[in-house]
Amino acid sequence: MPPERPAPAPAGPSALRVALVFPDLLGTYGDSGNAVILAQRLRWRDQRAEIVEVRAGAAVPDSCDLYVVGGGEDQPQSLAARELNRQRSLHRAVERGAAVLAVCAGLQILGTTFVGPDGQEQQGLGLLDCTTVRGRGRRAVGELVVEPADLTAALPVMTGYENHGGVTVLGADAEPFGYVLHGVGNGAPPGLPLPPARPVDGAVSRRVWGTYMHGPVLARNPALADAILSLVTGPLPPLDDREAEILREERLGAAPAEAAPGSHGSGGARRQRHPARWDLRRVLDRSRR
Repeated sequence: MPPERPAPAPAGPSALRVALVFPDLLGTYGDSGNAVILAQRLRWRDQRAEIVEVRAGAAVPDSCDLYVVGGGEDQPQSLAARELNRQRSLHRAVERGAAVLAVCAGLQILGTTFVGPDGQEQQGLGLLDCTTVRGRGRRAVGELVVEPADLTAALPVMTGYENHGGVTVLGADAEPFGYVLHGVGNGAPPGLPLPPARPVDGAVSRRVWGTYMHGPVLARNPALADAILSLVTGPLPPLDDREAEILREERLGAAPAEAAPGSHGSGGARRQRHPARWDLRRVLDRSRR
């Protein structure tokens, strides 16, 4: 059995503050759990952490250290984007050095434009240089396995669950969160007859990180949680993550089965496995480093 972790330290004036942005609008897929994980991983290290839950209609503080923006349906996503653009508190927080994790609809909101519920282009926050358009065909639904890209290269291969109908195209000022080993991720940009040779997931610009991985993604990938925390805390001592690694390896092992001939995500687009890079043994070996 892993050693018992210390009890959580109480929050106080010096606590690191994690803002959970509009969970009543952007909490469809359990992404609110990412805020809990960030706070708890600090408490396990005897560091103070506080979750600041900001529901729709309330002012988002610009003084928090970390912001979590989750996934949601089209109408709530549109409402959230309009309110965040009106308040501009997230813009001010990023300007002063706060970090942001955005998932799925949150990723799209942080880009320059996305598709609203009426099918029309809607203004995003412009914190990531990416645009999202409506995808062709069925939704991308199923396991998503992502190999870290340059800005996340120190991380192991990551696993999550995607459920979206958008195609996100990166601009010159954004880097991919990672490269898709299995699944769809950002999808194929419009006008291409075939999927890109090296499909990508998400977008990263300095301390603003976005991905299509649900799960919650930080529950499946504790190293990612620590990487995001370290953007604002600096280096962190390690934790015993053996239990989380068992979950991650189980989900990595499930992805190849999902990619069997004729297999689809649950009602979603045909699952893509990229044989040139997909080798389960290699992925697991890297994950254990």
